[in-house]
Amino acid sequence: METQEQAQYIHQDVDASESNGTAVLDDLANDSLPKLPPATETQWQEFSDKVAVFLQRLPEYIGGFFNQYKAQITSVALIFAALISVKIVLAILDAIDDIPLIAFFFELVGIAYVVWFISRYLLKVSTRQELVSEINSFKKQIIGNEDTFSGN
Repeated sequence: METQEQAQYIHQDVDASESNGTAVLDDLANDSLPKLPPATETQWQEFSDKVAVFLQRLPEYIGGFFNQYKAQITSVALIFAALISVKIVLAILDAIDDIPLIAFFFELVGIAYVVWFISRYLLKVSTRQELVSEINSFKKQIIGNEDTFSGN
């Protein structure tokens, strides 16, 4: 019986609100909807405590991550730095090449160095032997003795 009375009450309220042009829900209909409890200070305090603990431990998290993946992070950083360096050098060379007199000057310097190198090292047999001995000593400094690679 109560449900019939409630239905009539709701029906009367809807009819009354429709006459005004608006539909108003009854307080009884609103009571059946679930409601969240209002936020209290303790909930905000718990949330802020969790955030504070996370921020306090953040350096440990980052340090642990870096220690675990140190080699990979270093490799990626070096590759990234190399790519940026090449890009910068190419941009500088392109900018220099756009200046007409400087590009011509660098070509003259290059030609002069080639002429000097040929006259200094390649015209005489003794200077060619000197160049070969300098190249061999440089190779030994870089890769070590040839005996270590031949197995003797």
